[in-house]
Amino acid sequence: METNRQKKIAGVLQKDLAEVLQNAARDGMKGVIISVTKVSVTTDLSIAKVYISIFPQNKRDELIEGIRYNSSLIKHELAKRTKNQLRRMPELQFFVDDTLDYIEEIDSALKGEKDNPIKNPDILSKRKKK
Repeated sequence: METNRQKKIAGVLQKDLAEVLQNAARDGMKGVIISVTKVSVTTDLSIAKVYISIFPQNKRDELIEGIRYNSSLIKHELAKRTKNQLRRMPELQFFVDDTLDYIEEIDSALKGEKDNPIKNPDILSKRKKK
């Protein structure tokens, strides 16, 4: 169960991270949309798990690697923005949010573009809950 403090910090991080990442994308990569879909903070506030959705999908692996590689720069930029709200900046861990892929897969299957998952549930990829 998330405390109000965790939720508040996650909200602040999500908003500011979205701005930082979108500015970076605007400067370096035209036509790429990066959105921070979820941030969850551990109870001791030491780690923030950041879930990112990237469009177009073919740039996703390259971008998530770049984001992970530059996480210390991102953390520093975030610390400057949140210095009045947070005493300590949590460690940032970045993950790809593949929810849209999953929805798209189901949607195309239901439209008959693929095998029907209702008739053959084995075709749905086994997704692990995060």
